[in-house]
Amino acid sequence: MWQDAKALNATASGIFAMTLLACIAAGVWWVSQRPMFNLRTIRIESIGQDELRHVNHLTLRNNTLGRIKGNFFTTNLDAVRQAFESVPWVRRATVRREWPDQLIVALEEHEALGTWGEDGRLLSTKGDVFTANLAEAEEDHALPEFDGPEGSEKEVLSRYGELRNWFAPLKLVPQALSLSSRYAWTVKLDNGMSVALGREQTSTTLRERVDRLVGIYPQLVEHLPDIETIDMRYQNGLALSARGLKLPAEGAKPKPLVKKKPDTKA
Repeated sequence: MWQDAKALNATASGIFAMTLLACIAAGVWWVSQRPMFNLRTIRIESIGQDELRHVNHLTLRNNTLGRIKGNFFTTNLDAVRQAFESVPWVRRATVRREWPDQLIVALEEHEALGTWGEDGRLLSTKGDVFTANLAEAEEDHALPEFDGPEGSEKEVLSRYGELRNWFAPLKLVPQALSLSSRYAWTVKLDNGMSVALGREQTSTTLRERVDRLVGIYPQLVEHLPDIETIDMRYQNGLALSARGLKLPAEGAKPKPLVKKKPDTKA
């Protein structure tokens, strides 16, 4: 090998190239550590909103301080994103660098629709369950109550929108909606009445039951203005309880108080 001039030249060239690359890398590292590239500004922007309503700079500072490390070149953008997304009310964050010493963080806030479950969490208008100050959410509007099995949040949200439309002819608005572990639906309306709709046997089961109730409801309230609960799980009728009515014994199945023929629209 030592007599092979070509091999010696190739080896020398390789060593030189490696040395040069090492020098360049060291130079780049040295330059990147200069104080001029220390992060001096983190600018906060809003995604899809005119302004952030619930997230303020003090909250962001308290929740992210100490979690953002490195300078313009070395800071981990994904870690920065995760730090901001851990802040209450923040749904999504995107982070980018801006030369030479700045990060731009764009935030999207949750928009609370109502409460979820019994542990004080909130359900957003996009079907996300999140934790935030309940009092702040209540400042925006009255919060409907939602509940359901884990993973059913978006299904409950979608059904809520449908029920609002279905009960609109009666000028009643859902105030609470729950989906049981057996996937049976119960809705409470803003007049205090609770309606058991049961399970979805077909894609139109719930709509048909609500339509039956909407059709006969004016007749019901004419005679029973203080209805508390209505059970729509009967194929051709319904059962209800109201102030002044005698309720069936506990465990007994209530008899339908309104009946109709199967082929007659209520």
